[in-house]
Amino acid sequence: MGNFFFQKDIISIRDLDREKFDTIFNATDKIIAMSPNERRELARGKTLGYLFFEPSTRTRLSFEAAMASLGGTSIGIADALSSSTKKGESLADTVRIMSLYSDVLVLRHQLDGSSRFAAEVSAKPLINAGSGTEEHPTQAILDLYTIRKEKKKIDGLKIGVVGDLKYGRTVYSLLYALGNYKVDVHLISPPALKIRADSTYEIQKRLPFKESTDLEENLDEFDVLYVTRIQKERFADAEEYAKVKGSYKIGLDMLKKMKDDAIIMHPLPRLDEISPEVDSTPYAKYFTQAQYGKDTRAALLALILNEKGI
Repeated sequence: MGNFFFQKDIISIRDLDREKFDTIFNATDKIIAMSPNERRELARGKTLGYLFFEPSTRTRLSFEAAMASLGGTSIGIADALSSSTKKGESLADTVRIMSLYSDVLVLRHQLDGSSRFAAEVSAKPLINAGSGTEEHPTQAILDLYTIRKEKKKIDGLKIGVVGDLKYGRTVYSLLYALGNYKVDVHLISPPALKIRADSTYEIQKRLPFKESTDLEENLDEFDVLYVTRIQKERFADAEEYAKVKGSYKIGLDMLKKMKDDAIIMHPLPRLDEISPEVDSTPYAKYFTQAQYGKDTRAALLALILNEKGI
């Protein structure tokens, strides 16, 4: 069997199944085990082009760090104000130009559907690094990898997902991905930030879940607590944001109610939803998660750029 990922776009996590996740996870394990010299041969002479029309720290920098670790280089736009879109250039033309200069593209854009559209006009494979409120597939890949590494399995786990479930694109990608596994999922959010009704039908066909507003109700059952921030930038009305701001806070008092071997994850950035006091406890895995982000993205880039895989 050939390398499925060679020259492929990565637009939606729904395009991947359990076997394909295993391919990425195994490639990630191999990359972590490689010497730096071996790793640098995987993308030597290749260029990553990034187009970030929304702010990003971890996603953009981890892609750049991943490409550097593979021996490649990165060029791109980290801020729409520094590109010709400021002059009125269309997204299509920007993508076409960048694909002339790059071997693989990474796009983050505020509009739903942006990555799928960009992939149609790009001459090179394109990775969705966040499209509006839709999806963030590489975040879901690194989330699954983190769970697998830290809990030694994914099947059979009880997973709580808390925070902004309406606008959080990381949540949708994670739930679609978890549909490939046998897990017990509990969604916790303020009523105004419940998962969107247009997505629940498709998700529930593959992943039954429970919903509630009370974080503490099932806290002692969770193997994984996945925390998300309430995203001020997604609210059109400041008063609506003020009503739900700070709805859930994880502090040391909460940890006493959790399983001893539970882990806490967060796609970051965080505001006040996880206390800094939690950082030094064994529960905190969100910085480890960010490290795995670089490793899994390096594996994905290597698979896309090398016909024979890793």
